[in-house]
Amino acid sequence: MDVATLAGTVSTVLFATANLPMVLKALRSRDLESYSVSSLWLGNVGNVFHTFYVLSLPFGPVWILHGFYLVTMGAMLALYLRYGISSRHGRRRARDPDRTTGVPIP
Repeated sequence: MDVATLAGTVSTVLFATANLPMVLKALRSRDLESYSVSSLWLGNVGNVFHTFYVLSLPFGPVWILHGFYLVTMGAMLALYLRYGISSRHGRRRARDPDRTTGVPIP
């Protein structure tokens, strides 16, 4: 293994390890309120376009890293669409005052 491939392998492991806690926490807590839907969409669109570039490269660590990003960014967007929007809608509704009494709903 040459130095460049070793460096790519080490960076792939480090980047994946750095992102796993975020994904696992989102899966466990289902709390995605702090995520930006536009950032998740743009990240996924960027990953799709980046796939064309990665596929033009010889197989190596960048393929694995890109595959990891495709899966995790797609999962984060799916989780956001499933839980992030519904939790925001529920919290917004809970803060709105009761229309009949004007008292905030707990």
